[in-house]
Amino acid sequence: MNNIIVAGAGAFGTAVAERLSWNISNRVMLHTIEKDVEKDINSNHMNKKYFPTRFLSNYLHATSDASVFGEADVILLVIPSKAIIAFSEEIRRNTRKEPLIINLAKGMSDDGAFITEKIPFQRTASMKGPSFAIETINGFPTSFTFGGKREDYEFFRSEVLPDTGFSLDYSSDVRAVELMSILKNMYAIAIGVVSGKFNSPNVDFLVYTKAVNEMRRLLRIFSCDEDTIFRYCGIGDLGLTALNDLSRNRTLGMLIGKGFGYDKEGKSATVVEGLRTIKLVGEITREKNVADDFPLVQALYRLLYENDTLNDYTLSVLG
Repeated sequence: MNNIIVAGAGAFGTAVAERLSWNISNRVMLHTIEKDVEKDINSNHMNKKYFPTRFLSNYLHATSDASVFGEADVILLVIPSKAIIAFSEEIRRNTRKEPLIINLAKGMSDDGAFITEKIPFQRTASMKGPSFAIETINGFPTSFTFGGKREDYEFFRSEVLPDTGFSLDYSSDVRAVELMSILKNMYAIAIGVVSGKFNSPNVDFLVYTKAVNEMRRLLRIFSCDEDTIFRYCGIGDLGLTALNDLSRNRTLGMLIGKGFGYDKEGKSATVVEGLRTIKLVGEITREKNVADDFPLVQALYRLLYENDTLNDYTLSVLG
């Protein structure tokens, strides 16, 4: 049996754990700090907090006990990106094997570093792709890019994923996979703004095409493999996040495009990952004197942090 621990029993963590439990060779445990969620999953085979009408597999169990990480073969991190480093250091003390650690969180650590580079384990990977939680838990075919060592990819694909309905493509460039998942949230906001203002597929795909080109240039700036843009984690995840109304980042952009306000301080209970990325990448491109190569990034930065108007933004991105 593969001992699989999914850390984080929110919507996406629950959905991933449910799908992995379909492979009878996997023993899947959800780790959560929410006692009510733990009890609901173990007693009722439900996680009503996130999926109020959905029953879960009888083979899926939950725990709040950190000792469960001791015998893990694979640990999937599906917790907020800002908490991953501290959490990884904590569970490191409990592990007795050398498990494969896969980061599914989409974002950077608080100091702007790539998360996988700061996880204190030898075998680390990143897995990102076009995957909404509700579609994942309902069993629709779902794809990811696995970024990591080839032997870890082959093990995960051949041993853990059979019968789950998950598809993988592969990149050896973990940083590129991480970067794509960070940038797509920012560009989803950019496209959402014009969607809210114009409600025009012509305009959406005009900005979408510019976003793809800027993402590829940012891969180059970060010394990453530019071809990663063509993986599931690249144009696949960007398309899902930027053009579908289930996306929080696109929804924020649409609200801005319709003239609504937004939470600049990030104090909302709803996590919108793209806001922090806009500030970070906007400043990086200015520091490197390449701001002119990233008109979407700079237009977003001026709109959100320098009091440009919505019309100023529109003229910048459509020009």
